[in-house]
Amino acid sequence: MQATATVLVYSDDSNTREQVRLATGRRPAPDVPVVELVECATPAAVVRELDKGGIDVVVLDGEAVPMGGMGLCRQIKDEVFQCPPVLLLIARPQDAWLATWSRADSAVTLPVEPVEFAAALASLLREKRLLSA
Repeated sequence: MQATATVLVYSDDSNTREQVRLATGRRPAPDVPVVELVECATPAAVVRELDKGGIDVVVLDGEAVPMGGMGLCRQIKDEVFQCPPVLLLIARPQDAWLATWSRADSAVTLPVEPVEFAAALASLLREKRLLSA
């Protein structure tokens, strides 16, 4: 197993990024690597980081302004070769169909519920590890 996993977190709201940071902890589950977070507050920063490579999972805030995570998710799924799995933060459970439209790999509701978020992130990290093997 790799020593660390890099998770990109996009939100214009520093409180949302902090919720993700706290819910992730050092590692979201014992069987996944230690997580290093890369925080982005703008869509342009997300694209720059993805272009650099090395991102294992992307967490996008569906409520971010001026570009929400759903639209950004659809864009990166179209434009980034071998786009990493995306975990989308949505405002309401009823928005799950929009997460499907955006082609997110998983979705959890805001505010971040630590156990639910950590389980979803760990699942995507496991899938990524299996695909990379």
